Amino acid sequence: MSVVLNIETTAKNAKNASYKLASLDTEIKNRALEAIALNIEKNKEKIIAANELDLNEAQNMVEKGNLSTSLYSRLKLDEDKIKIMIQGIYDVAKLEDPVNKIIGAVELDQDLELYKVSCPLGVIGVIFESRPDVVPQIVALAVKSSNAVLLKGGIEAFNTNKILIEVITEALNFIPEFPKNAINLLKTREDVAEMLKMDKFIDLIIPRGGNSLVKYIQENTKIPVLGHADGICHIYTDEMADLAKSIKITLDSKIQYPSACNAVETILVHENIAKNYLPCLIRELREKEVTVKGDKTVQDLVSNIITATEDDWKTEYSDKTVSIKVVKDIYEAIEHINNYGSGHTDCIITENKENIEIFMNLVDSAGVYHNVSTRFADGFRYGLGAEVGISTNKTHARGPVGLEGLVIYKYKLFGNGQTVSEYSGYAGKKFKHTKIK
Repeated sequence: MSVVLNIETTAKNAKNASYKLASLDTEIKNRALEAIALNIEKNKEKIIAANELDLNEAQNMVEKGNLSTSLYSRLKLDEDKIKIMIQGIYDVAKLEDPVNKIIGAVELDQDLELYKVSCPLGVIGVIFESRPDVVPQIVALAVKSSNAVLLKGGIEAFNTNKILIEVITEALNFIPEFPKNAINLLKTREDVAEMLKMDKFIDLIIPRGGNSLVKYIQENTKIPVLGHADGICHIYTDEMADLAKSIKITLDSKIQYPSACNAVETILVHENIAKNYLPCLIRELREKEVTVKGDKTVQDLVSNIITATEDDWKTEYSDKTVSIKVVKDIYEAIEHINNYGSGHTDCIITENKENIEIFMNLVDSAGVYHNVSTRFADGFRYGLGAEVGISTNKTHARGPVGLEGLVIYKYKLFGNGQTVSEYSGYAGKKFKHTKIK
């Protein structure tokens, strides 16, 4: 019972803090961000020491099969990563404040004006695995968007997350206008289960992790969930592609960071170029130690190819493994993507303008690319400063979610004594509905 009370109290306090956050002006929020960045720099040795403790324990977890190598690789922090972390906070501070922006305005009648204005979501719960650099990213976005936040990282990063939150909280304490209880770290797996029940206080849950984590959250809460369960990304190399360009892009998409959710997992190749293209591509992939699976056509063209099964088309490998399929045309490629893809990020390699347009319009994904690595699906690279995650949802926010994905809107109506009765009935007054510039 004490655990329930603790989480309920934490969520309730965060909700109360969110009301105060909504009234903070940009200058105060930017001062808070600067204070956080400076304090992380000041305490970087403590942060790295805490991270070493996590890495040592995580190595044991890997050896016992309790932690994947991909999650372990995301865990490590060093001075370079901390520099990037700090710069990311400053980048968010430079961004335009997303709160209290007029999205639209209409004059309903004289002295009766309706404004659509952006406002914070309120309280956001973020559940993530491994990467401790997620903590300052999310905090920076939450501060700038005037949202309170509850964070729950994986046990493998507990010490690092704990010291980061302590450093961040210490910095915020120097900003007298900044409310207490706005930034919170949950500690146990039981805390997550209780947090998912707090639909009275928490406005949005953002899971960042594997398929099982996301599905568990989606199935066990009434709170809206924003995120993606899988990152099954595709590259389709069209018959009108520049093949050298395609190899370069495909290699980057697969090996630049294989465990990322925006790494390519399935490669589709037009049958008219398969004979000349696939031996070159597969040779390059193998030189980079990528395991290649393929359909029968791929196996007929290149020796020693592992058979790609139906399950492979549905698999996010998060490793140096890729599946390849030969398709008869662009429409078969699109059908495959829309059928097996996760709606994350998919790319066409082609020099044909008509096929670019077809692919861009018909592929149903948050990111649809032309002649560029799928690894560009990232909040920082999009100029969002950072991201709380990537969403494949079709409501509220889609793709990398930065500041604009952390606000919603409200309608503000300003009048001068008007009543609905005056506008009712045949003889009632008429609305102007004139846009206000």
